[in-house]
Parts: sequence; C-alpha cells; structure tokens
Amino acid sequence: MSSLVSISSTLLYTAFVLYLIATFFFGASIRDKRTTKKSRTKTASKIGITLTIIGFMAQLGYLITRWIASGHAPVSNLFEFMTFFGMCMVLAFIILYFIYNLNVLGLFALPVAMIMIAYASMFPTEISPLVPSLQSHWLYIHVTTVSLAQGILAISFIAGLIYLIRQIDQSVRSKRTTWLEIVLYSLFLFVGFVVITTAFNLADYHATFEYTEQNTRVTTDYHLPAIAGPNEGTLVTEGVMQPWFESPEWMHGQDAGRKFNTVVWSFITGSMIYILVRLVIRKRVGAAIQPILKNTKPDLLDEINYRAVAIGFPVFTLGGLIFAAIWAQIAWDRFWGWDPKEVWALITWFFYAAYLHLRLSRGWHGEKSAWLAVVGFAIIMFNLIAVNLVLAGLHSYA
Repeated sequence: MSSLVSISSTLLYTAFVLYLIATFFFGASIRDKRTTKKSRTKTASKIGITLTIIGFMAQLGYLITRWIASGHAPVSNLFEFMTFFGMCMVLAFIILYFIYNLNVLGLFALPVAMIMIAYASMFPTEISPLVPSLQSHWLYIHVTTVSLAQGILAISFIAGLIYLIRQIDQSVRSKRTTWLEIVLYSLFLFVGFVVITTAFNLADYHATFEYTEQNTRVTTDYHLPAIAGPNEGTLVTEGVMQPWFESPEWMHGQDAGRKFNTVVWSFITGSMIYILVRLVIRKRVGAAIQPILKNTKPDLLDEINYRAVAIGFPVFTLGGLIFAAIWAQIAWDRFWGWDPKEVWALITWFFYAAYLHLRLSRGWHGEKSAWLAVVGFAIIMFNLIAVNLVLAGLHSYA
C-alpha cells in the first residue's frame, strides 16, 4: 500500500510539472502571430496540448493508484476532492481546446488548475477510512459528477475572465477595472495560502491549544503561527507566538479556530505577494496582461463562456441536486435537510439557471455574460472553501 501511495504522489507531482511546462508553451504560442512566426507558434501550441494530455494521463494514474491503495474513490476529503476538481478542469479544457483551438485558454486554464492542485496539497493527504455515511457507491456517482460539472463551469469563468481583461479599458480607473482587479487579487490569495503553508510545513512548525468543546476538553494543532486562536483556548506549546485575538464566537465545528487562522494567513501572504507584483509591474495586473490578448477574438471567448455553462449546468443538476438527494435519503433518511452544503449547492444551481435565462431571454452576451461567469465561479469556490472550512454541518468531514 505504501508503495502505491508513493507512486500516486509522484504521478500527481509529475502532472503538476507537465501542466506548468505546457503553460509556457501556450504562452509562447500567442506571443507573435506574424506570418514568419506561424510555424513556430503552431509547434508551440502542439507541444503545449501534448504535454497537457500527458499530464492529464499522469493525474489519471494518480487517481487510479490512490483508489487501489485506499479501496475507495479518492474524493472523500478536501485534498482528494480539490485534486479531482483540478483534473476535471484540465479535462474540460482539453475537450474545448480541440473544439475551438484557442491557445490563450490554456495559458489561463492550466494555471488555475495548478492553483487548485497546489491548494489541495496543503491539506492532509493521508488515506483514512470512510465514515459510515460515505460508504456508498453514491460517493462515486454524486461527488465525481459534481466535480466534473464544476470543472466545466470553471472554464466558463476562465473564458469570461479573459474576455474582461481583453475588453475592459485599462487606460483609466473605473468600477469595472477595480472589480476586475479584485477578481485577479483573489487568485493571489490562493497562491498566498500555498506559499505560507509550504514555508511553515518545511519549518515543521506546530503549536498545540487546549480548549473546551461541548463540555469536553480537547486539543488542536496549529501548523501556522496563531494570529487567531480558538475560543477560550490555552496555548500549551512553549516558545511559539501567542495568538493576537480569538476566533469569532459564531464559528463552530472541529478546529474552527485553526481554519480561521489559515484564512487570515492566506489574506496576509496573498496580499503581500500581490503588492510585490504591483510594485514590479507598476500597473494593475489586468493592465499588464491585456496586451498579450490583443489578437484574441472576443466573440469566440463569449461563445466558450456560454457553451461551458450550457454543458456544465445539466451535469451539475444531476450531480449536485438529483444524485445528492438520493444519497442524502440513503445516508440520513431525508432528501433535503437545509445543511449549509446543500443550501449553497441550491444557490449555485439557481445562479446558473438565471445565467442561462438572462443569456437566452434577455440577450445578456459579452461583458454581462462574462461577469456572470465570474460571479458563478466565486459561488462555487465559496461552497468548496468557506462552507467546508468555516460553516459546520453534515458535510464537515470534507
């Protein structure tokens, strides 16, 4: 089993590296569209998509070997789900690439997928037995379908983001440029989480707190210095930083303080990286990216944005609502229970239903459609991160 887990980890790392290299080739393929460079551009794009496919196959190998080692589908915790989510995003990109042959999509889709995989790797990666409610074939059916749908919908976000960077006038500051910059800044927060967690993991940092939960004395280990400590918690590890303040009282659930502390560190580190990048490029990030998108066709981006939602929405309907309700009935003897995860899945469904309605009935194309795709992805990420890490519920095992 240990050898399979090692092989699985190596395959995931290999996939990540191949995605990174492929990103550079996609970048090279869009730098110059002059006639003298066309053959070189075509070669770069071919290498880019080939490396992407090989990377996807390596990640598929990771999935299979981890499945064999654990005896169940590797989608039962946040590390496994987010990794599978990144894999589904890459699969959706590969399919849409062969339909639309748009190299710039790879330049953005692969980095977002890599951020998701790197983000996942910061959580515990150990294989653990399934809790009773997860011991069902509906684990494979429900979770994998939802992840596939969200991977497809993520491509709509990427196409929408490229459209906004391409079309919004960056020469003057406006509400549109400010909101676009906020979207790009949010990606830096994920990078910040990965950087700070990796740094303190390498330093083997840990601090133990004791606190009371439901009249029981328990402990929790922090792997980042405690800016936010647990409510009424006592630090028992000597020689480490004392917490600056306690986590909000409204936060409940296992290790809520530690999770909130991680969020705080992500904002601090991500903001520092963002500020450093701004100091180097001396302009908004969107303004720095915009020149490389000048040859991209806005109508094609708008088409990809819509097609991704048109495909992803019915898949999400199946996985996120229908299959989820069937599994809930089997696991908890009810189809619906207003659990935070269920509520936000319903909000996601209503939002994308509204997207399709506004697009088809109200003619919301172009920039309006792109903003909707960005908001939709923000809802998905809130469901995956904030609901899992902050809000307590029946899905807290995730």
